[in-house]
Amino acid sequence: MSSPRRVVITGLGAVTSIGTGVAEFLGGLRAGRSGAKPVTSFDVTGFEHAQGCEIDDFDAASYVHNLPLREYGRASHFAAAAARMAVEDAGLPADDLRQARSLVTVGTTDGESRDLDRLVQQEVAHGPERMDPVVARRVPAGRLSVAAARELGLVNVEAVTLPTACAAGNYAIGYGYDAVRTGEVEFALCGGADAVCLKTFAGFYRLGTIAPERCQPFDRHRKGILTGEGAGILLLESLESALARGATIHAEVLGYGLNCDADHPVAPNEDSFARCVRLAHDNAGIAADDVDLISAHGTGTKANDVSEARAIRQVFGDKTPRTVSIKSMIGHTMGAASAIAAIACTLAIREGFIPPTINHVETDPECDIDCVPNEAVDADLRVVQNNALAFGGNNAVLMLGRYDTSGGPAGPAGGQR
Repeated sequence: MSSPRRVVITGLGAVTSIGTGVAEFLGGLRAGRSGAKPVTSFDVTGFEHAQGCEIDDFDAASYVHNLPLREYGRASHFAAAAARMAVEDAGLPADDLRQARSLVTVGTTDGESRDLDRLVQQEVAHGPERMDPVVARRVPAGRLSVAAARELGLVNVEAVTLPTACAAGNYAIGYGYDAVRTGEVEFALCGGADAVCLKTFAGFYRLGTIAPERCQPFDRHRKGILTGEGAGILLLESLESALARGATIHAEVLGYGLNCDADHPVAPNEDSFARCVRLAHDNAGIAADDVDLISAHGTGTKANDVSEARAIRQVFGDKTPRTVSIKSMIGHTMGAASAIAAIACTLAIREGFIPPTINHVETDPECDIDCVPNEAVDADLRVVQNNALAFGGNNAVLMLGRYDTSGGPAGPAGGQR
């Protein structure tokens, strides 16, 4: 039996409220840009406050060339655009990708719930017979991964959409990592996509977790999340493949951990999440001391930030790495959140910096972390941890490492390689 292959990241595609495309997204991260603005995607009459992180300059036709746009919803447009960007960033010829065995796996929370909102409005106003059949066909969440595969003309492909809510992006990347590592596929396009919708905004609002103006993770006076949208897709391939075709290697996937405690519908279980972090470290073959940076789930809600910080201290003790939340900039992009964060982690490793947690005034003593407030800092990063927690106790932690051009292992401990 052949030994498992090392898996590297060679392509990145990002659609976010602080920049579309890797260069713009990187600029937004460095600058600590905020994507927050008044919500315009749906009627917000009756809500006392309605800030969000919408993408207001996305023209799908500028990025998507083959997909019949009318047949797919906004989240699918995001996924297809980010997938194309990732392939182009990887310098991978389209024909080579089509001829290889490949995987497309996209995580999501809402699928095309934005279209579902529209259908419900049509049904209430005019009756079910007036619901738009084209829009109805766009609703199934499975179309997100199909959209990316169809845009790229893939035929020898497995297309999977994973609906594990706010941890779905990391789930999808873990799925892709396993498929490439074992040789099941040559290339994996994996990440997450979601579009803002009334259903999710109203749900979080009723829970009392929508912030009035801004998202302030780990701040003493934080008031909740801002809903956001976008997509992040990473192209994974084996190290051998990347070296053979002379690809630029952005980072290496070292491993991941998953668990589901099913303890509470919405409140995270800190002990369970700490176990998930340890699973990820074990899978990656690293020790806690090897981790240089944590990209937190960091939603900005009272309960999540404290629970996550306590879980981190369980694992790291007094040597807690700097811990940031890019949700302060792009809001909570639901199923895309940890995928976009994985791209941010990859860029942080590649570019040697830590993106800030913006909107920060005073750290909550119950969190007690260095969240790199308000301004990016330079840093030499070898191993970065990407956290994701979801409703229902779905936890996912991804470990990324700097690729050592000498050919040695990316992680300091050497791991399983």
